[in-house]
Amino acid sequence: MSKDALGWKCKFAVVAPSTNTIVQPDMDSLRIRGVTNHYGRIHIPNMQVGSDKEFIDLVEAIGATLYEAVDRCVTCEPDYLIMGMSALMFWGGRLESEKRMGALSEHCGLEVSAGSFACEAALNLYEVKRIAVISPYWPISDKNVTLFFEDCGFEVKKFRGLKCPTPVAIAHVQPEELRQHVLEMNDESIDAFVQVGTNLSMVELCNEMSIELKKPMVPINAATYWHALRANNLNDQFDGHGPLFRDH
Repeated sequence: MSKDALGWKCKFAVVAPSTNTIVQPDMDSLRIRGVTNHYGRIHIPNMQVGSDKEFIDLVEAIGATLYEAVDRCVTCEPDYLIMGMSALMFWGGRLESEKRMGALSEHCGLEVSAGSFACEAALNLYEVKRIAVISPYWPISDKNVTLFFEDCGFEVKKFRGLKCPTPVAIAHVQPEELRQHVLEMNDESIDAFVQVGTNLSMVELCNEMSIELKKPMVPINAATYWHALRANNLNDQFDGHGPLFRDH
């Protein structure tokens, strides 16, 4: 581990699309003393997304400059890499995503936490199988998210894809709308809820609704940061950050 004056426990490199305004404040709010976050931006335009094809174009744009952002981050000698973008790490199901993450880890020489695998770990911790998913994506991506979770052994009972029109617009979805989507999907067939899309702001809402509905709620940014902390044997407990952070 590093002996950095502020990050003496661990320095995290966090990469996210340049259009993303939610990952950084979310993960900074979860940071613990002795751990520091160092952000790299994956350059993408705030492109219009009005179809599955255009969403694929967006995913490909992220993939095209991902390694460049990671390479910039590793110059600060981080101890660990956090993926602050999620669509690419669901694409093609679990096996393909595992290969993609392995290649990234080999490229940068760091272990990696990604939202897809972090959500899997969180759902396994809660010992649930039947899930509902909320996503800002378009149907082609929703199919890949469903495939990933089904590959992990979960039953995706319900899925709500919001088809946000631009990457920046994802962050404009307000808690009241997201709360209504959750309530509309909630019934006895659902054991837990998962939120994907790292630019969708649901950490606080999920913490509140997990108490209200008495069901696990897994917001991807919190799950990813929790996964990174635990992967580095940082087992700090928090009362205000949701049940994942009280897992011991």
